[in-house]
Amino acid sequence: MEKHDCHSATHEYPHPFIHKVKLTRAQRIRGIILGSILFPLRVIVAALFFLISWPLARLRLAGLPEEDRSRPVKGWRLWLLHPIVWLLTRAVFFSLGFLWLKVKGRRADLKEAPVLVVAPHSGFLDIVVLFPAQLATVVSRSENTSLPVIGALLEFNQSVIVSRKDPESRKKAVAQLTERLTSGGYWPQMLMFPEGTTTNGSALIKFKPGESPSGFSRCVTQQFVTFCVNHVGMSGMRALWHTTSQFYTNLTVEFLPVYKPSQEEKNDPNLYADNVQKLMAKALGIPATDYVMEGRVPVNKLGGLSLPLDSPARETLSLLHKDGLGVHEVEAALDRMIDRCQSGAQGTVQASAEELASLLGLTDKQTAARICGLYSKDEIVDLRQVYLSVAALSGFASFKSLLHTAFTLFDKEGKGSLSAEELSDLMGALLGFPQHHTAELYTQASSQGQLTEERLLRVLTTHPTYQRVANEYMQPKEAGSLLASGKAVNNNGNMQNSNGSFHYKKKVE
Repeated sequence: MEKHDCHSATHEYPHPFIHKVKLTRAQRIRGIILGSILFPLRVIVAALFFLISWPLARLRLAGLPEEDRSRPVKGWRLWLLHPIVWLLTRAVFFSLGFLWLKVKGRRADLKEAPVLVVAPHSGFLDIVVLFPAQLATVVSRSENTSLPVIGALLEFNQSVIVSRKDPESRKKAVAQLTERLTSGGYWPQMLMFPEGTTTNGSALIKFKPGESPSGFSRCVTQQFVTFCVNHVGMSGMRALWHTTSQFYTNLTVEFLPVYKPSQEEKNDPNLYADNVQKLMAKALGIPATDYVMEGRVPVNKLGGLSLPLDSPARETLSLLHKDGLGVHEVEAALDRMIDRCQSGAQGTVQASAEELASLLGLTDKQTAARICGLYSKDEIVDLRQVYLSVAALSGFASFKSLLHTAFTLFDKEGKGSLSAEELSDLMGALLGFPQHHTAELYTQASSQGQLTEERLLRVLTTHPTYQRVANEYMQPKEAGSLLASGKAVNNNGNMQNSNGSFHYKKKVE
């Protein structure tokens, strides 16, 4: 399949984490009929080849002391077992419908490029790229080592294992990668997915720099590999069903020319990652975006700030509308919420799902629990986050008024200025998502002394980068349509009645 058949970007920055499969009735019927026959047959045959490869994979390191396991496999364990497992791997994917693999370009050898960088990463079926890559060594999360067969194959591959939850494991993995990639050909070629997560393939998200286990070393020459496969961006079982219910699945792997980083790129891993992302996106004919995953939430990076692609405030307004709340009810709920936050009592900014339901006037407490889940990992939510982010999107106050309220809420000692930590908390509340990289904003807003409300407002409304955050992300836009009660939100942040009169919230002035 050619690249343009695989990806279609209808606008500059498509959402890379949402994928909807649209099938005609005829396609659904054909899928059910063929899937009922081909799915079990192909999965059984593929599983059989997997089971055959299991003991062979274990045999590769069997009987070796720990010291030898930490070195590249040599001798018969390499020249005998490697081609057998390679053929079994090909047989697995042949069984699943990958009958032909179209390879464009030439794979560089180990001396030319120690690293093969592959994109896009769309699901578990992407490991088919290991076949034309001659089973290059990979980086894998530690949870996979306990899986039947998969764990044995990772051991066979002498993969670099990393635990995403353990910072020390990540540091160790990066050190291990650096050692291998700078070994001068001592270790086999590496294969990496620099996006660090899976997408729907409609755009490339921001690549991980060299300091990440999912990233790539800026110190070595690399070759970039693009590939295109059907049925990307869906759940594993659904992808397997759609793939196996076809007579065959097209796959195109393209090896781009070897890329040698400049000295400037070697000195700046982020520059190198961005340049490589743009190069590969151009080869694929899709956009290169600033999207990245943070804590399993897709965000857009702008000036160090993390802007969630799916706004918690917008989802909150949608849930409130579904529960029957109109504009007046939402306004009253926000009044109650800010009154509690400003009461000064200890712990008033924290609320349980039950308390949130009462403040919002919800009839369905499950809705309150869902709203809590949008802002917090537990059942306790910071009311400042809910109030400020929803108020910004609802248009009940001007941005200046809203920022004044936010500044007052987070200026804990009433000193008229914010610390770096307090600024992070304030921006996290306005955006509805935790902000951990606000150092750049803090520097801009405190360049002439302390970070005061006036200086912060000036930066957020005049600085080109942060002006975009205020104007494009914290503006009402379609909030009125979410509440749908005969009112719309104009571009100035005021509520406009159907008769043309304006309703403006004075509470936060």
